[in-house]
Amino acid sequence: MLTPVLTPLPALAASLTTSPAPISPAPAGTPAPAALAATAAPGAETASGSDTQLVVAAVVGIAVIVVLITWLRLHPFLSLILGSVTMAVAAGVPLADSFTSFTEGLGSTVGDVGVLIALGAVIGTFLIESGGADRIVDTVLERARVPLLPWAMALTAFVIGIPLFFEVGVVLLIPIVMLVARRCALPVILVGIPALAGLSALHGLVPPHPGPLIAIDAVGADLGLTLGLGLVVAVPTVVVSGPLAARYMARWVPLQAGSPPGGQQEETERLRRPTFAVSLSIVLLPVVLMLLRTVVETTAADAQDSPLYTAATFLGTPVVALLVTTVLGLVLLGRLQGDSAQEVSDRVGASLGPVAGILLIVGAGGGFKQTLVDSGVADVMAQAIQGASLSPLLAGWLVAVAVRLATGSATVATVTASGIMAPVAAGMDASTTALLVLALGAGSVFLSHVNDAGFWLVKEYFGMSVGQTLRTWSLMECLVSVVALATVMLLSLVL
Repeated sequence: MLTPVLTPLPALAASLTTSPAPISPAPAGTPAPAALAATAAPGAETASGSDTQLVVAAVVGIAVIVVLITWLRLHPFLSLILGSVTMAVAAGVPLADSFTSFTEGLGSTVGDVGVLIALGAVIGTFLIESGGADRIVDTVLERARVPLLPWAMALTAFVIGIPLFFEVGVVLLIPIVMLVARRCALPVILVGIPALAGLSALHGLVPPHPGPLIAIDAVGADLGLTLGLGLVVAVPTVVVSGPLAARYMARWVPLQAGSPPGGQQEETERLRRPTFAVSLSIVLLPVVLMLLRTVVETTAADAQDSPLYTAATFLGTPVVALLVTTVLGLVLLGRLQGDSAQEVSDRVGASLGPVAGILLIVGAGGGFKQTLVDSGVADVMAQAIQGASLSPLLAGWLVAVAVRLATGSATVATVTASGIMAPVAAGMDASTTALLVLALGAGSVFLSHVNDAGFWLVKEYFGMSVGQTLRTWSLMECLVSVVALATVMLLSLVL
C-alpha cells in the first residue's frame, strides 16, 4: 500500500536540486515570501547560499525533528525548537539571529490559534462534565435499531467530534462502544471503527481542531469556508472509512467486547442534565456562526453597511463565535445545571491545564513554519513543487504523509507541510486555499502505526494485538486520508 503513495516523492526530491520554475505572482498587496524573509527577521537579511543549501537545510531540520521525536522520544515542543534552529543555521542565518523567526512565529501562532484552542477546550469540558455529551450519545443510540448502530455511532462521533479533541472523544466514546457491543452481541470492531472514523475525520479536517487551525493560519485560508468545505469532505470520508469499512474489518478481527481498561466504569449521575436540544446547540453554534459569516460575505458583499452584514461578520469571527459559545455554555451547561459560580470557575481553570502541551506544540510549530519562510527554504521548496508539475493539493498531501509516516504526529505533519506549502498558496483563490488546508489535514492522518500514540491508545482500549490494530485502526486511517483527498480533488474540479 505504501509503494504507490510514496512513489512520486523521489521525483519531487530530485526536482528540489534543479532550477525551479517561477512561482505564480501573488495578488496585489500580498508580500512575496522573499520580501517577507527580508522584513520579518534580521536573520533573513543575511541568510545566503544557493537553493541547494536551502533544500539541504530543510532536509536537515526535518531530519533532526524526526530523529528527536522517533528515536530519542523527545517531546515535540523541544524537538521543533531544536529542528528550527538547526535549519536556520544550516540555511546561513547568523547564530545570533537563529531564534528570531522562531519566536515571532510562535507568538503569532499562539495569538491567532491558541485562544481558539483554549476556548474549544472549555466548551468540550463543559459538554462532558455537565452530561451534555452523554445526552447526545444516548439520544442518538436510543433511536437506532441494531442494524443501524454502526451508522449511529458514526453520526454520534461526527457530532461530538466537532468541539472535542480526538483523545477526549476516544475516552468518552469507547466505553459506550463496549457497552453497545455487549448488549447487542455485536463485534466490537463493527461499532468501534465507525466511531473512530468520525473522530479522526473531524480531527484532521475541521476547525477548531489544532491541525486545521495551524494550516489555516499558515496558508492564509478563510476559516468559515474551510469549515464548511471540511464538513462536506468529512461526510463521505466517514461513511466509507467507518460503517462501510467496518463490515469487512469485523470479519477479519471478530473481537467480542470486553470491559474497558480499569473494569466497569460507574457513571456519576447528575441531579440535572441538559436536554438534547441544549447540548446540540452548544456543539453547533460556533459552526453556524462561522458558516453564516462566510455566506453573508459571499452573497451580500454590496451591503457591507447593513446591520445584518455587520452582525454576521462580527459574530462569525472565529474568536467571537467560540467566545459566545463558551459564555453560553457556562450558563446553560453550568449555572443552570446547579453549579455554583465557584464550581464553574474551577471547571474553566481545570479545562485549560490539559491543553497547555498542545498550545506549546502548536506555537513551536508556528515558529518552525516561520523559520521555513523567513530563511527562504519554503520559497525554494514551493518553486520545486511547482516545477515538478504536481497538483499543489496532491503535493501538500504527499508532504504531510511523508512527515506523518516518519514522526507519527499529525500536528508535526501539518505544521511542516503547511510551512512548505505557504508560498504556493499565495496566488490561490479562497476556495482552493481552503481545499489545500483539507489536503494537508488528510495527509496528516495517513497510516497511524507504532510511532503514533493514538495507535497504542486504540490498541489498549480495544484489547487488540499489534497485528489486529494494523488491520483495523491503521487501515481505517489510510481510508480516511485517501477518501478525504479524493473528495478534495473532486471538489477542486467544480469550485
